[in-house]
Amino acid sequence: MKHPVVKETEERMKKTLSAVEDEFKKMRTGRPSPAVLEEIKVDYYGTPTPINQLATVSVSEERTLLIKPWDKSVINSIEKAIMASDLGLNPQSDGNVIRLVFPTPTTEQREKWVKKAKEIAENGKVAIRNIRRDSMKKVKEMKNDGELPADDAKRLEDEIQKLTDNYIEKIDEAFEKKKKEIMEF
Repeated sequence: MKHPVVKETEERMKKTLSAVEDEFKKMRTGRPSPAVLEEIKVDYYGTPTPINQLATVSVSEERTLLIKPWDKSVINSIEKAIMASDLGLNPQSDGNVIRLVFPTPTTEQREKWVKKAKEIAENGKVAIRNIRRDSMKKVKEMKNDGELPADDAKRLEDEIQKLTDNYIEKIDEAFEKKKKEIMEF
């Protein structure tokens, strides 16, 4: 059975890894992904609404996202929201469907995206190390207060360090996967 401190540490580290992976999903890469639209909100009858709640979003052809609104009256609003976003894409509409064509990114753009992904990964690793520091501090306090024998404290510290190494490795793996995705043509 895991000690509560180790359990809490692992939960917090899982959340951090999950947050890093979510950030990666939202990043634009050379290939289109419906996830890039998740943050874009459309004014739908006075309510900011995510595009995926107003339309079917799918990938068609090599570099095109298809957005098919259920309510045709919202097409102009979706186009405006996409143009106002920082995606840098121009939506093309035929009145029924919006096409978002992703141009082939330049090497410079790809390198910029990899740099951004590396920044996200580094922030995640800093967060993991901060969680380790907090947990180690708790273990030390428990040992000093006599709640925990020294050998148990050492075992917990080792477990926390193993968790830290494991989650930092997972963040590195997620980064490498994202980097590969960004750099492929």
